[in-house]
Amino acid sequence: MKQCLETKHTFIIILFTLFSIIYKTPAFSQSQNSSWALGDSAGVDFSNISNPQIFKTSVVSRGSCVTVADTIGNLVFYAFTSTFSSDSSTVVMNSTNQTMQNSQSIIGSSLYNELVIVPNPNLVDSYYLFCGSVTDPIPKGFFYSKIDMTLNGGLGAVVQKNIRLNSFRNGDCVTAIKHGNGKDWWVFSKYSNFNGSSFNRFYIYLVTQDSVHAPIIQNMNDAFDIDFQKIIFNSDGTKFMQISTVGLMQQFDFDRCTGIISNPVIIFPELNQSIHGRNFWTGAYSADDSKFYAATQIFSVSINPTSRLFQFDLTAPNIAASIDTLWEIQYPAQCGALRLAPDNKIYFSTFYDFGFPGYPYPDTAYNQYNSNLSVINFPDSVGSACGFVPHGFNLGGYRAYAGLPNNPKYDLGPLVGSGCDTLSGISEAHSVPATNLYVYHDSRLDIAFVNANNLKGKTGILICYDIQGREIFKEPLQTTNGYYTKDLATHSFSTGIYMVQLITDKEKLSQKFVVD
Repeated sequence: MKQCLETKHTFIIILFTLFSIIYKTPAFSQSQNSSWALGDSAGVDFSNISNPQIFKTSVVSRGSCVTVADTIGNLVFYAFTSTFSSDSSTVVMNSTNQTMQNSQSIIGSSLYNELVIVPNPNLVDSYYLFCGSVTDPIPKGFFYSKIDMTLNGGLGAVVQKNIRLNSFRNGDCVTAIKHGNGKDWWVFSKYSNFNGSSFNRFYIYLVTQDSVHAPIIQNMNDAFDIDFQKIIFNSDGTKFMQISTVGLMQQFDFDRCTGIISNPVIIFPELNQSIHGRNFWTGAYSADDSKFYAATQIFSVSINPTSRLFQFDLTAPNIAASIDTLWEIQYPAQCGALRLAPDNKIYFSTFYDFGFPGYPYPDTAYNQYNSNLSVINFPDSVGSACGFVPHGFNLGGYRAYAGLPNNPKYDLGPLVGSGCDTLSGISEAHSVPATNLYVYHDSRLDIAFVNANNLKGKTGILICYDIQGREIFKEPLQTTNGYYTKDLATHSFSTGIYMVQLITDKEKLSQKFVVD
């Protein structure tokens, strides 16, 4: 009998290991969210969840930051937005804290949830970096770049750059969640009401292997967000909370198979006592989805100089009435971001206004607010039992600003019992553009970003013609793993329409762009 049990146990282990290999996941857990790069040079390694470690990074960002590790917890790369000015851009760093090859001039605006990294489905060592842009004069829109980590000796390189998905001002709530099949991804961008309407309009992009599909567009209800809003998913991705700085808090259902949003449940309507402290800035679900935590931000010191941390009981008959104020801090200290970490604790950044310009911090400016993260140790518990400890996690001499990594739930598995373990039912609304050549011109930088993918030829030439057909640029090209990218300088180009041709021994592709 003992031998039979041992044989059965061994068989189960082998079967589980084979399953893990087939799906490219470790046998017991994944760790792609285990590295956080944030604030001013701070890094947190959650590989040992009982004892997170601090490490040094090259981040200097008051807001948007993202990281991704491999399935055993090793940092792969990270990105952040660098400034709050006309030269704001997205910075991509490899695992040695050096600028990634060909990552210059990636578009980005330095708000707080404007970046997200998504693994390229079914392709090991390939990633998408999505960037939203809201602030003028940075070009408005939603963009992606593609990163191949097999290049540059495993340190990676950007192989496609600044491919534009939409051209309107995007809200500060870029996020992503896995498809119900556990492989592909849904990426969210949001129409900002600064565009001149009150639409609560979501753009939901399906990402499959090497393809970003046309978006599902949904208008849910009116919401005046003034850019600043957040979308936060629960543990299995079937619900998300939308919050805003004008007091809106509502929860939606999300179908991970179809990408459809439904059933809005308004907890607080917008403009509901927002000037009295319910200007919701950030939020996080507890690991068991029974609690939701939200923090407020200060927008007018004369009206409301207090930031607050709230807990809501999502199992209560009246969620709004379950509000419990866990903490208050006074300006110049302010609330930053809430994030559920791999150890199932919620970490909370705070920052401090040392005076104009506010960012970056002066070299000598250290205090309890920017030198530590606060921690909610038992987020599933009610009230004070949640174990909130202000400034309870020291950053080892590095500092925090308002942002924490906007990492999606990399390790979320398939939606069990959903019936969507294949993509055979995708509608024509998700059709892939026929072209493999993309050209986007940035008039601020005087650069035409030329990108091509799925190329069959290895070598060729890139030619640019003006509207009269005159050749104004020509150079040889070499493809890399089927990709080609070029930052084509246009500072000497006159206003008008131009044609780019990419010619290899296997194909000839053309695309127009406008210099204005």
